[in-house]
Amino acid sequence: MTAPLAAPATAALATPRAAAHVLAPIDEDMRALDALIRQRLDSDVALIRTIADYIVGAGGKRLRPAVLLLVARALGAQGPLPHLLAAVIEFIHTATLLHDDVVDESDLRRGRPTANSIFGNAASVLVGDFLYSRAFQMMVEGGSMRVMAVLADATNRIAEGEVLQLLNIHDPTVDEARYLGVVERKTATLFEAAAVVGAVIAGAAPPVEEACRRYGAAIGTAFQIVDDILDYSGQVQDIGKRLGDDLREGKVTLPLIYALRRATPAQRGTIEQAIRDGGGDFAEIAHVIRDTGALEYSRARAAEEAQAARRAAQALPASAFRESLLQLCGLAIERDR
Repeated sequence: MTAPLAAPATAALATPRAAAHVLAPIDEDMRALDALIRQRLDSDVALIRTIADYIVGAGGKRLRPAVLLLVARALGAQGPLPHLLAAVIEFIHTATLLHDDVVDESDLRRGRPTANSIFGNAASVLVGDFLYSRAFQMMVEGGSMRVMAVLADATNRIAEGEVLQLLNIHDPTVDEARYLGVVERKTATLFEAAAVVGAVIAGAAPPVEEACRRYGAAIGTAFQIVDDILDYSGQVQDIGKRLGDDLREGKVTLPLIYALRRATPAQRGTIEQAIRDGGGDFAEIAHVIRDTGALEYSRARAAEEAQAARRAAQALPASAFRESLLQLCGLAIERDR
């Protein structure tokens, strides 16, 4: 599959329309992916079908499978195998979201009530398990031990990240290194795996595969940092959840970590108490975060990761697919949702 070179991006890419423009070279692939996801979510267990339909209806950017498809097509992979493995990536991601919402006791995601708030925690956990097991069935269909190893390792590291995050909850001593350790496992790992799988099924040489790994890890980190920024600076209608949810859940993210470094003793005491209690005056803490330059610092760190991803993507041959991978770096840091 080939596509003409696309024009470089020149504007901020923050809206769903902009994201669709960036992914235009794989528009046909994404439609095939959607159809496959709906087909493979089917089950003769009615509750699984009901919750699966609800999850699919919630939408989502599907950036992780998009990364796999873009890398695979950029490196010359043909046929439907990328669709199958992109669906595996999305199923693993969706399973983690179902479990996350139960652990975090979340009641809103993507602007809609979470599955656990409607169907209950037990049903959400079990459907998450169904998605994991369905993903592994589909991995076997792919027929590549190397792909199975990459995705099995990624799934294990995601679980490690979840546990690390749990250990960090309500702990005001969490520093940037510990925060990034969670981000690397919990978020960046699946982006990284998506990029590596795309390279593997295209038969890429080891140096190119390594560049793809670096791309996925860096862009995944950038996306997570921006997600954490938006929890203090976004709009509810844009980000699809209540502002301050991270603080209420006791999560210590990069904006808070930097604010604690620069805050006055009184401000530091207020933030630390809010972290321990999962409460406090959100407006006051958000003001401290803005006043200390924590949002600017966090955006600069996200921009560093996006730039690292851009450098890594240069190892791929020039095409519209590579251009989309480069444009995703802009989307990662310029978005508002």
